[in-house]
Amino acid sequence: MEHASQDQGQGQGRYPRITLIEEGMREGMQIESASIPVSDKIKLLDALSGTGLRTIVVGSFVSPKWTPQMAEVDRIVEGFTPADGVTYTALALNERGRQRLREHIPPLSQPSEIPRTMVHMCDVFVRRNTNRSQQDEIAGWAPIIERAAAAGATAAGIGVNAAWGSNWLGKFTAEQRMDMLRRQQKMWHDAGIPVTDVFLGDPMGWNVPDQVAEQLRQIRAEMPGITTWHLHLHNTRGTALLSAYAALQELDASCHLVLDSSIGGMGGCPYCGNGRATGMIPTEDLVDLLAELGIPTGVDLDKLIEAVVLAEQVVGHPLYGHVSKAGPRPRGDRLYPMDLPFIETLDQAQHFRLGQRAYQGALSPWKEPIVSPARPA
Repeated sequence: MEHASQDQGQGQGRYPRITLIEEGMREGMQIESASIPVSDKIKLLDALSGTGLRTIVVGSFVSPKWTPQMAEVDRIVEGFTPADGVTYTALALNERGRQRLREHIPPLSQPSEIPRTMVHMCDVFVRRNTNRSQQDEIAGWAPIIERAAAAGATAAGIGVNAAWGSNWLGKFTAEQRMDMLRRQQKMWHDAGIPVTDVFLGDPMGWNVPDQVAEQLRQIRAEMPGITTWHLHLHNTRGTALLSAYAALQELDASCHLVLDSSIGGMGGCPYCGNGRATGMIPTEDLVDLLAELGIPTGVDLDKLIEAVVLAEQVVGHPLYGHVSKAGPRPRGDRLYPMDLPFIETLDQAQHFRLGQRAYQGALSPWKEPIVSPARPA
């Protein structure tokens, strides 16, 4: 099921331009078993490369002591087959990690993001996650801005993580978020560098659609120079796709919306207290929604679903998306047979991709084939 080219359409002029970032190999694998063979991870990465996704995060260059799932990320990068037109990136949190990353360029891409300042709203989470404090992050803004100015930067980004709430400190208000964003913007402005990009992260899954929309609306009103909006939403409480839709409704064709997602919805941070239950927006559900809204992605949904099936085999348990279980809405020659037998199990529901063999032996009360004037046989 082909969709129009990612990053080129604008949903009939109503919606923002969309960029999808696939996080399954990083955000997903970092919370799965460390014993998954490298060969299986390479097989999955190669499958993702063939789906039409244009940006794939392949893993993290971090300490194997604390994230053993990423201990062999170098072997994965050395062993996979890059696809033309796909940008491969990786996470690196310190200079040692960045040096490891640079050793793999190409096939990984040279980080090209504009300079950015960032802060976590939750001091407890950042201490647990990176052994730093919120104040350490704030103290790091000035050196980042100084280096950017010296390098001749012409644009910058700002951001807040753990934006909507914390499992240790509770809910954060819109005004608390705006205070942190204003402080960052002012420092960039004073350095003569305009802010054009904002990142809003939510590692603990506190996002609620109306609050996400309210935040975007307030940022747009106060900071009209921002044109790129990057949302990293976790699905801990089942609201991430709803919040992404709220962002689609709030932004317009003058905006660029970057959405992080993960095949099957797998993902989670071991430091946030929810483990695999944290999850992310399932990429296949997001691609299907965008297609129904008329927003092009360039992703082949059939191939993406097959990648999810493979991912479930690799991790050894069912994943959390919906479209991979029920299939996209059937149309044309993919409408279901009118005399389809009883479909009761998830395995039987796979007839949308496996055909009759998915429901062999299922109950069927119809003695004659069903016919209807509403649909030709």
